[in-house]
Formats: sequence, C-alpha cells, structure tokens
Amino acid sequence: MTLIQQLVKKGILDKTRAVALEYEIKASTEREEEILLKKGIASEELLFDLKSKSLNIPLKEIDVEDISLGILETVPEESSRYYKMVPLRKKDGFLELGMVFPEDLKAREALEFLARQNHFKYKVFLITLTDFNKTLKKYRTLKKEVTGALEELETELKDESAETKVTKEAAFKKMVEDAPISKVVAVILKHAVEGGASDIHIEPVKDKVRVRFRLDGVLHSSIFLPFKVLPSVVARIKILSTLKIDETRIPQDGRFSTKIRGRVVDFRVSTLPTVLGEKVVIRILDPNQRKITFKDLGINGKNLKILEEAIKNPFGMILSTGPTGSGKTTSLYAVLGVLNKEGVNIMTLEDPVEYIVEGVNQSQVRADINYNFASGLRHMVRQDPDIIMVGEIRDAETASLAIHAALTGHLVLSTLHTTNALGVIPRLLDMGIDQFLLPFTLNVAIGQRLARKLCPYCKKKIKATGKIKNLISEELKKIPASARKKTNQSEIYIYQAVGCKKCNQTGYSGRIGVFEVLKMTDSLARVVVREPSEIEIQKEAEKQEMVTMRQDGILKVLDGFTSIEEILRVCPKTNTGAPKEED
Repeated sequence: MTLIQQLVKKGILDKTRAVALEYEIKASTEREEEILLKKGIASEELLFDLKSKSLNIPLKEIDVEDISLGILETVPEESSRYYKMVPLRKKDGFLELGMVFPEDLKAREALEFLARQNHFKYKVFLITLTDFNKTLKKYRTLKKEVTGALEELETELKDESAETKVTKEAAFKKMVEDAPISKVVAVILKHAVEGGASDIHIEPVKDKVRVRFRLDGVLHSSIFLPFKVLPSVVARIKILSTLKIDETRIPQDGRFSTKIRGRVVDFRVSTLPTVLGEKVVIRILDPNQRKITFKDLGINGKNLKILEEAIKNPFGMILSTGPTGSGKTTSLYAVLGVLNKEGVNIMTLEDPVEYIVEGVNQSQVRADINYNFASGLRHMVRQDPDIIMVGEIRDAETASLAIHAALTGHLVLSTLHTTNALGVIPRLLDMGIDQFLLPFTLNVAIGQRLARKLCPYCKKKIKATGKIKNLISEELKKIPASARKKTNQSEIYIYQAVGCKKCNQTGYSGRIGVFEVLKMTDSLARVVVREPSEIEIQKEAEKQEMVTMRQDGILKVLDGFTSIEEILRVCPKTNTGAPKEED
C-alpha cells in the first residue's frame, strides 16, 4: 500500500486529490515522500511512521553527534548521497545502516556490494530525510574545509599559469607559502588535536595522498588529497619545522609549535622518502595531556609499591622496556614528576625532547654533530646531576656509561627494547655489561604495553562464558596470591565495549598501561651472577610473585578498565626470548 493510499485510509486525503497526486508522482523524478512533504500534506514524522509499519522496518531517530567519522568511512559519501543511506554505528558485530528508501532495489544492491567488498554484516533501519541531510553534512567537516582550500589553490594555479615567465622554483615557493596550502595543513593539524589524535600520517598511496590519524593507538583514515599537492603539503610542513625543502632523498626530523584553541601544542615531525614520494609522520605533543601520575598510567597494587620503593633509592637504574609506542617514555616522565623537587639536579638526554618539564635540564642529542647518547652522557656526569634520564640505551657504550653513572651515586632512568622485563638482564649482558655489576646497579625493570580503555559512559557489564571464562579462570590461578582478587570462579563478570556519543561509537576512550615489574633482590642477584638465562630469571620472578603483563591486564579487565579483547591483542601468550628491536 502506497503512502497516498494510507493517507486516504486515515482520512487525511480525499480520493480526488489522491488520484491527482498519483499522476503527478508518476510524471515526476521526485519520490512520493518528497512530493507529499513539499506540498505539506502530512508531517515527516507521520509519513515515515506509516512507511515503517508498511515495510516492517524500524524507524530510527538519530543524533548526528553520535555518529563517528570512522563509521562514516564505511560508506563513501558519493554512495551515501546517491542512494540516501548512511552508516550509523556498529553493534553486536553488525553495521547499523539508516536508509530513506530501503524499498529501492538499486540501493539494496549497492549496499550488498559494499558489504561484500568491506566484509561487514548489516541491519537496515528507516530514517527520515531530515536526519539523512543532517548526517550528510557530517561527511563534510574535515573534508569540506580541506576541499575549500584545495579549490582556492586550483584557482590560484590557473591565474598564475596565465602570467608570464615565473620560474618553477619561485612558483613552487609561492604556492607553498600561500594561504590555500597553509590552510590545508592548518585544518589537518586542528582536526587532529581536537579529535584527540596522537599522530598524523601523511602518506602517498598510488594516485592520491592518504591522511590518517592515530586515535587510542589505532590508525583511522581521515581524508584523501589529490596526489599533485603532496610536494606542497610536505614542503609547508618542512618550512614550519625549519627543515630543508629541497632535500627529498634522505629522512629529516624537526619540530614546531602552534596555538590551537588558545593553547600551545608542540608537533614532532619526521619525513621519510618512499618510492611514491615523501611520507610525513607528525607526533602531537600536547603539554596538557602529560601531567600524568602513576594512577593515570595504570600502575597499581604490588607494581606500584615496588616502583615507589625503587625511586626512593638515591642511586641505581630504573629501566622501562617494551616495543615502540608502548608508553616507556611516558612512564619515565611520570617518575620524573615524583622526583622533580627543588633540592635535586635532574638532567635528561633525549632524542628528541618530547615535553618541556619545568625544573628539569633537558638536552637533545644531535647525531649530525656526533652529540649522541654516549657522548652526551659522558659530559652530563660532569654537571653534578643527582638524577639522569637517558632517552634510550641503544648500544654498548651508552649501556656501559649508564651502568657506571648508577655505580657512582646517580639514579639513572632509561628505556630499552626487549619484549618483557625478564629480557632486560640478558639484553644488558649482550651489550657487554659484566654480570657482577648488574646486582649493584639495576633496581627494577618495568615491562609494559598500552591497551585501550573502555569508555566509562557506555561500557556494559556482562557474564563471561565459554572460552573467555575458561581463559580468565586459568590466568587467575597463575596470578600470585599477593595480587589475586577475590573472584567467584563460577560467575566471572567482565565489561564489553558498546559505543556512544562520548567515544565516537568506538567503545573506547584513552589508553591504560599493563605492566610487570621485576625487582632486583638478593636471590635474583645470585641468579644473575651464576646463570643469567631468561628461563632462570623467569623462575626467580615466579618466586618473587611478579605479576606478568598479561596477568595485570586480566586484573584490569575484571576491574572494568579494558576489555578482554584488548588484553589478548596487546598481551598474547607469554613469550620469552631475544629482544625485539623496533626503532
């Protein structure tokens, strides 16, 4: 039954006018709903309520703010506009789609094609034309601003091509410094900061330039630019970072600052030549995000007690380990935050200096003038420091100098690339450090990973069943009694990611660390001197009742900080072995 027939049945339309309208609809390219709304015959709410009942498809009222840009990427804007359908959210493994005309066979075929191509299952809901048009505008938040700037650029290039005899180099410099390209870069930076991204990736892919933001550790495509603007965008970023514009053959590193929404934000820039052109990665260093405590990091329980004891020691080493991007440097900054007091001289040697900390003397290494970690550390000990932070121990010379600084009455903080805390001692021995020195210098080794935190506004408490329940039960049995939670093994409750307006429908907001802390004890010292293999160190760690990263993650799952899926992702089955180099 058509909408007109339903309106006649309800007495809203008389039969004579209904016949006239039906003829008009047949002769028009517009849909029945559009003509009825244009003529004001019935309200949109009534029409779509009738349509919902007629098609037996639920009518969904949507809040545009609840739809994330990541979800919108599932259906291209062109398809959305043409077929009048928009993705709304992911729930229970299905993509919820709003369609204005779900009865349209061509729209259904297009949806089937997208589902096969992008490997998703879907559920269809009916939405009103008003809600559809509001949602369509959201596609054009970042995209609209960038497209506008690119159109300005096109106009300027056409005008410029009409002018006579401007050298290529001069034209290029003018284009880079002119408003359109500056605006493109400014818009990308602004949206990344306001969206809470930690990194921006600008990378050439075949015939276009892809811009991706890293949110809570996961990269999301945000926009695609025409390939021809890549050199200008890269050059603009190089100008901001005081890098060489004409050097495209080798990687370059730099940094710059700018004010966004009234606050100064630092950006660390890295360029890398690829076969398709230069790729740029920009790390966003927002000082407002770095006033962080051990509690914010997720260090608690037994791990917190061991670390608090270790930083009271006036000398020795505290080493943070893990792959690139696991939060090692952030943990060291949190330690510095506790130690940063008037009566001590704290000095850091970093590559690069990520955050300026008031009261701390920070120095950046410069490989181009042979000012590296080793040479810098050699000079630093002459500056009468109490506490030294070395960005990373990469080689034997730096390891040796750090060990000797710890032996001579300094507290040394640094990072090391190993898969876990147990690998720290074998790694230092591989670097040529004598076995007998380690018991006197190493205070603690911290292994860590970062997991996404569940959104506190929409996380859902559920009962663990099947394989998940068995997995958690097995892990709980292995957790030392000193850290084990009182949990009813017959009923284990965990929390599930749902998705809401606050978290852009992802179910996650922010990140939390999962940790293991290995303490140097007398019994571990004997192992190090006698047989410092990772297997023997692991046995000693078990005697210490060390909580592993995976176990710490399981405890955080039970506390509702993160999901079991996240812990299984960042902490697969416990593995030991050779260090993992990632830088």
